[in-house]
Amino acid sequence: MHEAFPMVIAVIGVIAVSSIILRFASALAKRLEGRPPVVAPPDPAIAELREELPARLEALEAELNTLRQELSETQERLDFAERLLARGPETRRVGPQR
Repeated sequence: MHEAFPMVIAVIGVIAVSSIILRFASALAKRLEGRPPVVAPPDPAIAELREELPARLEALEAELNTLRQELSETQERLDFAERLLARGPETRRVGPQR
């Protein structure tokens, strides 16, 4: 092999990589120059939804509070039922005890 062979390979590699990077950079520059920023026209439906948003949020929060209260009551009932079952069977007598 010739002594300069590795140096020639390195130079060819650098030239190839540089040309690829240059092509990508020029394509990106053309793309950025040619297009104005995309701005969608305002949609009236979005404006309506934004106006409704606070009321909808308030309604959801109220419903969440109601559900939390119902869950709390259900847990209390479950605790009561568990306490009754844990006591075991008790005999109940009607009338005076002897």
